Amino acid sequence: MSKQKNLSASERIKENARGVYDTILANRKPVMSTPIRSLSNVKYQAKKGHFEMMGKAKNRTLTVNTVKTFAQTLKMMALSKELIDTDDMATKREAYYISKNWGKAGFTEQPESDTIMDDIEAMFGVNREQLKFIPEEKGGEVAGQLIVIDKDSSGSKLKIDCTRFGSGAYSIPAEVEELGFQSKAKFILAIETAGMFQRLVKYDYWAKTNCILVSMGGVPTRACRRFIRRLSDALKAPVYAFVDGDPYGYFNIYRTLKVGSGNAAHLNEYFCVPKASFLGVTPQDIKDYDLPTHPLKDVDVKRAKDALKNDPFVKHHKPWQEAIVQMMNLGVRVEQQAFAKHGLDFVVNDYLPAKLKNPAKFLP
Repeated sequence: MSKQKNLSASERIKENARGVYDTILANRKPVMSTPIRSLSNVKYQAKKGHFEMMGKAKNRTLTVNTVKTFAQTLKMMALSKELIDTDDMATKREAYYISKNWGKAGFTEQPESDTIMDDIEAMFGVNREQLKFIPEEKGGEVAGQLIVIDKDSSGSKLKIDCTRFGSGAYSIPAEVEELGFQSKAKFILAIETAGMFQRLVKYDYWAKTNCILVSMGGVPTRACRRFIRRLSDALKAPVYAFVDGDPYGYFNIYRTLKVGSGNAAHLNEYFCVPKASFLGVTPQDIKDYDLPTHPLKDVDVKRAKDALKNDPFVKHHKPWQEAIVQMMNLGVRVEQQAFAKHGLDFVVNDYLPAKLKNPAKFLP
């Protein structure tokens, strides 16, 4: 990998393929090595602010049993190189269908092609967008005190004012690296649900507080995370996360936003927001605001116990350990929309103002 650091993605693919070719000509079995993408192969250092990959790797040697996977990997690499060299792109779904022209190397289901794509990404230490593969899903939505500087198809500069979408919002594109930003916003509020985002847009919350609202739409896409990270870096503004009060919201959504995931540890440095902090909904909010709740499901309990035992981020932060134990003792989970019990404007006029008076008390 060290030799490839200064090479472009296209050159890395070419060098790797040449190595496989030369090894076969020398009557040896070629080997492909990819980092193991899981929490068991990551470490967390608060100073760096993101999960880092450790040294565990899986080696795939060309044998009778692995020949199909080997062929699929090489074909996917070839497709990526073609897309890079022609300045084109393919969605993950399109890449799956393109494989139908590969004969016996074609994929039966898209999860198979997605896995190979992720392996190649980790193998070369580049992101999927550099390989010219993009996801189908949207990157998220934005409203508030922000001007996004983009370009049209001719290369001319475009200034997009995120205060001028009426009841709508600006959609984050799949590729965000070349975007520029202008803003004097005081903070960025990253919101889990589209419903809560729309509620805050309807009440012009961004205008009242001079902020930027970002709808993550559940687990934030990589484009959404990268967009928020670039905003955070460019504006030097704090990022506050507002998600459901359950293990999924805490770990799949918030923790992924802040420090990344085990599955993408090779890229977490770029796709996480270390300066993010957790505004809510917390287990303590349930008690403080007398919120309606739902019992924890078995999957919630399992996810919480796994986080306490195996998640390097949770193990590093005692306040998160205490919050999880409190949630387990209460035996309930809570949704963002639960504040509607006190009125549709309660979040805007009461909850958020009270919380924002003391961000130092937010969970890390």
